[in-house]
Amino acid sequence: MLISMKAETDERVLLLSDLFRLLGDQTRLRIVLACVAAPVAVGAIAESLGLSASLVSHHLRLLRAARIVRADRQGKQVFYLAADNHISDMLGDLLEHVAEPHPDL
Repeated sequence: MLISMKAETDERVLLLSDLFRLLGDQTRLRIVLACVAAPVAVGAIAESLGLSASLVSHHLRLLRAARIVRADRQGKQVFYLAADNHISDMLGDLLEHVAEPHPDL
């Protein structure tokens, strides 16, 4: 994939910067990672991460607004999952990257 040389003036750079800002918060990143494998309810996310349901809900609102996660209602229950394969793939690639040995360091 080639990136345009004009990328620094493109509105997409601003949107990408916002995406990385949101994912730069450890709590939000952990929430998104909890939603990658399968749809999960707020209560289950909160319990698995040791957070309050209200805090998780607050972060999920921000992540939904940025189209990082999406919500699927099933009856009275709402399940959250990564918005699409782009998000899942990006996080998977970045996790692989940080796990690679870096001999120059």
